[in-house]
Amino acid sequence: MTQRIAPDDVRIYEVKRVDVEGAIVIDGFPSVGLVSSIVANYLIDTLKMEQIGIVESPAFPTVSLVRNGTPQHPVRIYAGRPPADRAGRGADKLVAFVSEFHPAPAIIHPLATTILDWVQEQRCSLLVSPEGLVVEAESRPRGSRSPRLNDVKVYGIASTTKARELYIEPNTIPFVEGVITGIAGVLLNEGRRRGFDVLTFLAEAQSDYPDARAAAKVIETINRILLRTPLDAVPLYAEAERIEQQLLSIQRRAERSRPESPVPASPPMYR
Repeated sequence: MTQRIAPDDVRIYEVKRVDVEGAIVIDGFPSVGLVSSIVANYLIDTLKMEQIGIVESPAFPTVSLVRNGTPQHPVRIYAGRPPADRAGRGADKLVAFVSEFHPAPAIIHPLATTILDWVQEQRCSLLVSPEGLVVEAESRPRGSRSPRLNDVKVYGIASTTKARELYIEPNTIPFVEGVITGIAGVLLNEGRRRGFDVLTFLAEAQSDYPDARAAAKVIETINRILLRTPLDAVPLYAEAERIEQQLLSIQRRAERSRPESPVPASPPMYR
């Protein structure tokens, strides 16, 4: 008898067994300004992280993302680490969940809880969910598409008191009032309920196009606060711009290939 899979069923399949105990996990699902996706893709490319698994659900898009002649699943898991420092000390383990597609609203909760289940089962240390914080166009200087990098503010919130006091309050602007929806919102709530450390860094971003500058500021923040072996920040901004254009091209092609008009999704962050 064939087993029937529920429409909201989410499963993780490991394609390579890797020890990720103690790893920092990055949520790379699309958000305002595609901040999360750009952050995750930058880390994957820069650190040459290897694919260790996929996430599967009947609710995911029925597409294959082809890169360098290789078909890729819509939701993938990568693992890697920055190189050791000059003293030869080991670096942080990193894991990234990444997708170029917005999950349907009905799958967001089971997707987020499945990810957190896996993160805890693997004994990872914490989960980071980068986000874009909607900034109205009127607040931009006239004739400017994006603010100067120094003008982009990054806010932070944590699921536990320990993480807030350790990572957020000493290092960035605490996010104290507002609403966070989507994957990040569920991860924060579940992290609080389970007593697991989930951090969300919110960079001011435009919502109507991929915002590489906002993503670059989040990467800079993760680099400064969480990584013992800092990444080289010099090529960061140019690389973020390249990823921005790549993601925009993928999403445009995906939209053109859909037989029906998609239901507009609510932006994951309001303020």
